Amino acid sequence: MATDQPGIFTISLDLELAWGFLDRPELGSYEANLRGGRAAIPALLDLFATYDVHATWATVGLLMYQDRQDLLDHVPPDAPTYADPALDAYRHVRSHDDLDPELHLAPDLIERILAVPGQEIGSHTHCHYYGLEPGQTRTQFRADLEAAASLARRRNLTLTSLVFPRNQCNPDYLELLTAAGVTCYRGNERSRLYRAAAGKDQRRWMRAARLLDAYLPLTGHNTHDPSELARCRPYDVPASRFLRPAPSHAAWLEPLRRRRITRAMTHAAHRGRLFHLWWHPHNFGRDTERNLAFLATILEHFARLHRDLGMLSLNMHEVAVELDRRR
Repeated sequence: MATDQPGIFTISLDLELAWGFLDRPELGSYEANLRGGRAAIPALLDLFATYDVHATWATVGLLMYQDRQDLLDHVPPDAPTYADPALDAYRHVRSHDDLDPELHLAPDLIERILAVPGQEIGSHTHCHYYGLEPGQTRTQFRADLEAAASLARRRNLTLTSLVFPRNQCNPDYLELLTAAGVTCYRGNERSRLYRAAAGKDQRRWMRAARLLDAYLPLTGHNTHDPSELARCRPYDVPASRFLRPAPSHAAWLEPLRRRRITRAMTHAAHRGRLFHLWWHPHNFGRDTERNLAFLATILEHFARLHRDLGMLSLNMHEVAVELDRRR
């Protein structure tokens, strides 16, 4: 189907390091992945620069502090009161006398990301806030948004894009984003397999189906019509595909995973739709070279679509600007 509007290729990365694992018993065994993911970030930036690909780095605010005391000095008064205290990042900080800079602090990485053209620092909330977990409140989420915005101003940043941690997109909180200066957020894939849910409501069969969907088209291309996205602010810039890490013992599946992604990108390019790829840097923390090589094939495919069909690479903020233009 021909269109007079170019397709859009969007990438977002959830930069959280250890803040996304405080409640997970596997943090200790996953530490090497987190350190490897941090080390992979310069190589990711090099790939984005090589292919002129723009990306949003949705960053947990706590990563931007210089040290533990700096962080403690800026804990919002209305901190989240989760029913599960293991989710509380501030509790973790108070109960640990020091923080491993490689796992909890990354102001140097923020500067490195911003030095590459087309890269945006977005918000992954201030404290990796879980918007659907029992115990937390709307008032506490507003306080988290305000803390993230205040911290960003201290760093001469403006946060206009947001990704909900663990994709816990709470529809009751969306109206709060605009007051905090957020113009767009990453919504979930449209299939019920990807519906937002608290941790206790995540079903094992759904995780298995999502894994299968990475290789076989269970849920279709998951591309999105920008004219529909432009109807409501803040804009939902929905996910299309999670870039899973390369499987260690099933290399024969990689052509299926690649085709699943590239066919959807081609669909978007031909029809003037949006394709949104996302992952975490720590997904590249193991088998880093294989994961980078796989990503390079995806970016090469984008380069062909850009050359032949005019497909655009836009970060989430740039998508919001484009949607403003189309309103």
